[in-house]
Amino acid sequence: MNIIVILISISFTLALLFLGIFVWSMKSGQYDDTYGPSVRILFEDKKEKSSK
Repeated sequence: MNIIVILISISFTLALLFLGIFVWSMKSGQYDDTYGPSVRILFEDKKEKSSK
C-alpha cells in the first residue's frame, strides 16, 4: 500500500513539473510563429510605386 502512495506522489510531482515547464515555454515565446518567417523569405517584397 505504501508503494502506491509513493508512486502516485512521484507521478503527481512529475505532472506538475511538466506543466510548469509548459507554462514557462508558452510565456517565453517558444511557440510563436516559426512558419511565417521561413515562408516569407521565399517571396519578394512588393515594390511601392513612387510618384515622380
